[in-house]
Amino acid sequence: MAAAAAPAVSDQPPNAQAPGPVPFDPSRPPVIEGFTPQTRSRDETFKEKFMRKTKENPFVPIGCLGTAGALMYGLRAFHQGKTRQSQMLMRGRIFAQGFTVVAIIFGVFATTLKPKQ
Repeated sequence: MAAAAAPAVSDQPPNAQAPGPVPFDPSRPPVIEGFTPQTRSRDETFKEKFMRKTKENPFVPIGCLGTAGALMYGLRAFHQGKTRQSQMLMRGRIFAQGFTVVAIIFGVFATTLKPKQ
């Protein structure tokens, strides 16, 4: 006696269709119309990236150092009880922060206007 082959039973209902295209596949980068990412031959180290960004816009690190310096001296003056000097240094800190923000905005606009290579 030959055993009769059992019919193949599917887990899906008979009217189910294959799923359509997946709107987002996390294993691949998204496709953006008009944008082609640049491929890099190798990854940059932190130091190399910092030096490249500093050369592109040197005013941002200068503003950051000015902000940090004014803050440190202002806190030191406040701790020593020199309220007038502390107030002047805190105002200088705000000026340095504004300078840094303007430098960042200028750098963003300069990068946007730079011709693509």
